[in-house]
Amino acid sequence: MSHILIVDDVAPLAEQYAYDLRRVGGHEATIATNGPAALAALEGAAIDCVILDLEMPGMDGFEVLRRVRHRGLETPVIVYTGTGSYERCVEAVRLGATGFIDKAEPMERVAQEVAGAIERHRLRQEVRALQRRLGEAGDSPLAGESAAMARLREALARVAPVPSSVLVTGESGTGKELVARELHRLGAHPTGPFVALNCAALPEHLVESELFGHERGAFTGAVAQRKGAFEAAERGTLFLDEIGELPLAAQAKLLRVLEQRTVTRVGSTRAVPVEARVVAATNRDLDAEVQAGRFREDLLFRLNVHVLRVPPLRERPEDVALLAERFVEETCRRFGVLPKRLAGETRELLVAHDWRRNNVRELRNVVERMVVLADGEMIRAEHLPPALRGAAPSAPAATEDASAAPPRTFQALRAEAERRIVLQALERHEWHVTRTAEALGLADHASLLKIMRRLGIRRD
Repeated sequence: MSHILIVDDVAPLAEQYAYDLRRVGGHEATIATNGPAALAALEGAAIDCVILDLEMPGMDGFEVLRRVRHRGLETPVIVYTGTGSYERCVEAVRLGATGFIDKAEPMERVAQEVAGAIERHRLRQEVRALQRRLGEAGDSPLAGESAAMARLREALARVAPVPSSVLVTGESGTGKELVARELHRLGAHPTGPFVALNCAALPEHLVESELFGHERGAFTGAVAQRKGAFEAAERGTLFLDEIGELPLAAQAKLLRVLEQRTVTRVGSTRAVPVEARVVAATNRDLDAEVQAGRFREDLLFRLNVHVLRVPPLRERPEDVALLAERFVEETCRRFGVLPKRLAGETRELLVAHDWRRNNVRELRNVVERMVVLADGEMIRAEHLPPALRGAAPSAPAATEDASAAPPRTFQALRAEAERRIVLQALERHEWHVTRTAEALGLADHASLLKIMRRLGIRRD
């Protein structure tokens, strides 16, 4: 059932239109008798079409049209007038109205015009969403050539157009918020708001207020009425990050909102309808949290209608070089410095590193540091952090206690051992690369050369 907003300062006429639209077209209708009330209704509820009177005292229909378009609202607006002024209707269309009708038109004709405007708007949204989904993968912030990322992008494109809740899982730093933003961008309402809320950062006594809003005087410090995240994300996407950190009491109320699609502000008894898509994310095992009694099973069922798992960087090493090069370009552009590029040895060391700690976030931070340290065009291995290039921290002075030196990382120790093995084999075979590769059991001499470049081994 479509929801129509009828804006007319003559209340009896608006009520008759609302009654006839329900009877003839099966539409639900809301009435606003002036411009400000119309704008408030558009901000506060999901409206599928507006029937707008041009002749109103104060804020007339033309001003309402201007403000609707200025706020970026794409709701189709049909203007109607009893003056029969064709020129005024044309002017309204220039301001963004999708059509016009005369107040004397039969209601069957009005219902037909409304249904057509709603259908055309729906089709335009579908076409835009399809165009975005068919865009080149390189335009997506979820870059990567690995099979794991291809599967994620394919699943995301299937899930994005439907309004169901989505649970995004993955380790810290893998890019779960990027997935949520891509769901919003490819969804049915990409022009709607995207509201992100970190549940782990919310003080427990403010969780309900942040999610559902509050009325003035609801608690100490509530000096004015405030919309919560659900109302702020109306006709858009609400991203609840770290959902596993939400207190149990708030989980129960969130479940009720997801089931009833209404919120009740703190300090109020009035239920406000909401229409926001919920995307939740977590790096926890929520099934285990349910077993431990820290997460509600019924809420998990509501959230994981669709589950998208973001693979960690160690499961897609073939994407590391691509991501690093993209981050170099982005960082140079953001810092306003001349373009830089990664040396081959630097790229290989980045690929060989275990990015288990913070995944893509750690890679981005490392690249930003290297861009700052590199004076010239080339980012060389010396610009990498010691743990990535296999170098030990600066050796302590002879007078210092060696036990006070920082512990060597596993990666540094492994690289040092690998370097020693390769150097000894090369010296045994008088630096003959092919024979050394055969002795080490490598596929060919190119494999050995690649290892030598990664370890910084070269014959003086």
